[in-house]
Amino acid sequence: MDAINTVVVGAGVVGLAVARALALSGREVLVLEKEDAIGTETSARNSEVIHAGIYYPAGSLKARLCVQGKELLYAYAQERGVAHQRCGKLIVATSAQEVAQLANIQAKAAANGVALQALSAQEARAMEPALHCEAALWSPTTGIVDSHGLMLSLQGDMENAGGMVALNSALQSAQRTSQGWVLQVQDPNTGEASALLAQTVVNAAGLHAPVLAQRFGLKVPLPQAHYAKGNYFTLAARAPFSRLIYPVPQAAGLGVHLTLDLGGQAKFGPDVQWVDGPNDLQVDPARGDAFYREIRQYWPDLPDGALQAGYAGIRPKIQAPHEAAKDFLIQGETQCLGEPWPAHGAPGLVNLFGIESPGLTSSLAVAQAVVTMLEA
Repeated sequence: MDAINTVVVGAGVVGLAVARALALSGREVLVLEKEDAIGTETSARNSEVIHAGIYYPAGSLKARLCVQGKELLYAYAQERGVAHQRCGKLIVATSAQEVAQLANIQAKAAANGVALQALSAQEARAMEPALHCEAALWSPTTGIVDSHGLMLSLQGDMENAGGMVALNSALQSAQRTSQGWVLQVQDPNTGEASALLAQTVVNAAGLHAPVLAQRFGLKVPLPQAHYAKGNYFTLAARAPFSRLIYPVPQAAGLGVHLTLDLGGQAKFGPDVQWVDGPNDLQVDPARGDAFYREIRQYWPDLPDGALQAGYAGIRPKIQAPHEAAKDFLIQGETQCLGEPWPAHGAPGLVNLFGIESPGLTSSLAVAQAVVTMLEA
């Protein structure tokens, strides 16, 4: 049986950031990824936004790691030459009722240490002439990043520190022994199986983390996975905006917002569609009708026929549709960070649950938190 110090399960942006941090701390690290490439699920199907840390409850792990992670990510992208842009965003109110919500958003951001500037409709339109709104908030520290370029850079750092990524390697089972964790790994394509002995395991499997955690024989309740699909539509023409445009938030998401890629091309979404599993990734073109209605609240001149069905992603939530939003949950042997939950009591295991947005922004800060937990 091959022996290795640390195994990270999942080669998305969070798993790679964790693996990089552990490798740089001197550990021998192997990343197990069931797919044939890194970052093919949530990390490849999001808005690629660097979030400022605006919407999350003060003192929450999401708020803390988003604000910390944002600064780490900008510095890292600058240092490593990862493509990014600090373009900023406008949060827009398109009705009197929504104007009242802006003050609450601004206060929540301030409690997280994030300064937003209140703008009149005229001031907002001076920045974005095509915009319709009654008032707005300006977030100067919001940005965008090339998520795949980021993951390749994290992987490169990890490999330079001696770590490895094993693709087509799905974790089937795990058993705690006196020597450590015995992991059974299988190639999902060929069925070829192997065993590993690891002292430490980090479950960073994203959408699959709750199901995977059940394979470790833990004696405490574990979160249940819930799947909130986000559909995106792309714009056939060039958008008349140079900044991100967000409506006021919805219950399970941030509304159908306009984001830009690094080439200036616009996309809209994600909306919120609760689904039964993580593989429901088809975009129904009929959902475009609702997109037109929502987008025209802040961009009335959106032309008919300008939207095309784009792609969909799944948010790895740990709350059901009728439940309030939950915090990130980092579960260790003797402590949990974020969502109140019992520690699992198993030596050498860290579970990462519910690392949805702002998980990309928070990835480097999540990695620091995992290293600190394992070294405690």
